[in-house]
Amino acid sequence: MIEWIIYIFLGIGLFFNLLASLGLLRFPDVYTRLHAGTKCTTFGAIFLAGAVIIYGAWRWYDGDTAMVNMAIHAAIALVAILVTNPTGAHAIARAAHRSGVKPSRALVDDLAPGEEAAEADMADVEVDDVE
Repeated sequence: MIEWIIYIFLGIGLFFNLLASLGLLRFPDVYTRLHAGTKCTTFGAIFLAGAVIIYGAWRWYDGDTAMVNMAIHAAIALVAILVTNPTGAHAIARAAHRSGVKPSRALVDDLAPGEEAAEADMADVEVDDVE
């Protein structure tokens, strides 16, 4: 039974990592590629590390004391991935925005300087539509 849980975790992790690689190839600009490259790989890494942790705990329960090291290392690596992946993506996206890289097919850039008048007009339209 535990083997099936491990196989399911591995399958889900591989699926999301494959989605990330597809997103890197298909998405048009740096922002959407960053989204695919970080969200999907983080989610895939959670399941892949989860499979390793479950396997290590299962083998440790059966008496193989060396496998607990593998589970601990996978848990530490998972924490490092969960901290550094979003942080790195934010830094890359911020650097791209500050260097003037425009998103493709974007309608409104709320962070662009000098568009306060356009934002005020958009705020008026949204309020009128609600009433």
